[in-house]
Amino acid sequence: MTEDRTVERLDISVKTPAGPVTVPVEVSLHFVPVATIVSSLRRIGEAAQELEERDVVAHGAAISCKKGCAACCRMLIPLAAPEAFALADTVKAWPVDRREAALARLADARAQLERAGVLPQLYEIAESEGQLDDDTFEPINRAYYALRLPCPFLVEEVCSIYDDRPAACRELLVTSPAEWCQDLERNPVRPVPVPLRVGTVLALLWADLVGGPARFIPLPLALDWAERHAQEGGRSWQGREMLERALNKVWWYLSREAAARQRASQSSSSRGQDRLQS
Repeated sequence: MTEDRTVERLDISVKTPAGPVTVPVEVSLHFVPVATIVSSLRRIGEAAQELEERDVVAHGAAISCKKGCAACCRMLIPLAAPEAFALADTVKAWPVDRREAALARLADARAQLERAGVLPQLYEIAESEGQLDDDTFEPINRAYYALRLPCPFLVEEVCSIYDDRPAACRELLVTSPAEWCQDLERNPVRPVPVPLRVGTVLALLWADLVGGPARFIPLPLALDWAERHAQEGGRSWQGREMLERALNKVWWYLSREAAARQRASQSSSSRGQDRLQS
């Protein structure tokens, strides 16, 4: 067997709040577009998330999410720019009939969003030149969720892009009863902690590579956005350098998450002591 000299195989080790993980990745030795980094970062994120799931189960809880439970597929899903380009590449590779059916569902979703008056706000998110904060996203998330609009890639209540689904979809797991997810406005669902939000890392990487904000694109607009920004998506970077930049974002995010959990733990401990003293 001839050794592939176009890629470098590396073991990436990171320390997550739930413990260390080591993930094998392949890095191109050539210049490649940003979409190629998506799968590697998703593998790192999934390995970290698996540790969180094990910890949750070890403490007596159970993950409620199962195939066919698609309540969360009515939420507004954000994609980082590299994910939008990667999803566009995936759909382009589909057979014509499958691709056209997906594009028709996307067009129908955008039409429904336009009738509801939500579409202009989603385009504003996708194309904003400034950095948007959570306060900006929250009312738009609520307006979108109120429509109970199925994800355009949901077919007969099953994800048709499961292997290529966005990081935000991979990270949303709950231990509360599955039926509670039918109305997230009324029910206090219990999410599994997320140690590493890969979408955020990818958004930060994109901002680092091209300048501008850490951008998120609403899923119904992802393919349309990727087509409009095809020139940017076609740019390339040296594979090892891009991975190193991405890992810098990973380590930054994990250190911030660890610090946040430590503060939360100290605050909880302090409240517990106050109750005992009272």
